[in-house]
Amino acid sequence: MKILVTGAEGFIGSHLVELLLKKKFKVKALVLYNSFNSWGWLENLNSKLKNNLEVVLGDIRDKENFEDLSKSVDIIINMAALIGIPYSYKASRSYIETNVIGSLNVLNSALKNNISQVIQISTSEVYGTPKKVPITENFPYNAQSPYAASKIAADQLSLSFYRSFNLPVSIIRPFNTYGPRQSARAIIPTIITQALKNKKIKLGSVYPKRDLMYVEDTVRGICAAINNKKTYGQVINLGTGYEISIKNLVEKISKLLGFKIEYQTQTNRKRPKKSEVDRLLASNKKAKKLLNWKPKYSKAKGLDDGLRQTLNWFKEEKNLKLYKYSDFNY
Repeated sequence: MKILVTGAEGFIGSHLVELLLKKKFKVKALVLYNSFNSWGWLENLNSKLKNNLEVVLGDIRDKENFEDLSKSVDIIINMAALIGIPYSYKASRSYIETNVIGSLNVLNSALKNNISQVIQISTSEVYGTPKKVPITENFPYNAQSPYAASKIAADQLSLSFYRSFNLPVSIIRPFNTYGPRQSARAIIPTIITQALKNKKIKLGSVYPKRDLMYVEDTVRGICAAINNKKTYGQVINLGTGYEISIKNLVEKISKLLGFKIEYQTQTNRKRPKKSEVDRLLASNKKAKKLLNWKPKYSKAKGLDDGLRQTLNWFKEEKNLKLYKYSDFNY
């Protein structure tokens, strides 16, 4: 079986490709075209895994190109997306073109090329600030950023293709994933990279609470949807069911590092007041039922274990030097 993974060069995408190769799938990894012929994080894959890997450069925004790239594959896992929320305030059109039009191209190509399944990767941001927790899959959508709105549109397009054309589509909705290779636009690398260099860090709002999931659990959940007919036409949350505030997260990372982290909040790092999502906490009952999945890294201990592995990766100088820790990454 051959699986096409879009967004394969990124944080979660590279971990997913790695797991698929370990499971002996053939993988066609779509990397965003660039003049450097860079494969992103795929450059670092163990050479022993690359026998079943084909890397191609392209762009899901290009309909004809993607139709051609997606021929002769069995399944498409669509991870390609613009995901930085602050940048979505500045470049909303880019998010529509990549996250919505790009997803439409994936879906139409899947129909044309008789793809047996599309796994669309969603985000917990589509729920916005919930009225209660934990969040189940039938909660209403509440877009509080252009990014969230674009992902809602992509998810609804995917479900419409399942209902209109009987295209086997599964929507996997991870909550806040973290781990090695994550970009500094996310909260955990933001804290770690600054702390390792200065012990004094700059943050946005520290009161929001998040359900943080180690990347190994995220990619296991995605893999559990492959050829799983119970997931067709379904939306499935992936989360731990445990939450922590950003303030308490700083304290936890400080304890693991063995020194006190001082922080100050900066206005330019905060979301607009009405755009901030105050709390995200997943119900993962549906994932346990349909995917036979549950997080290995769960509750306070699981978060500690995942953070230790993440810290160990960032502490390696060859990794840390890749990050511009002093710059705010939109």
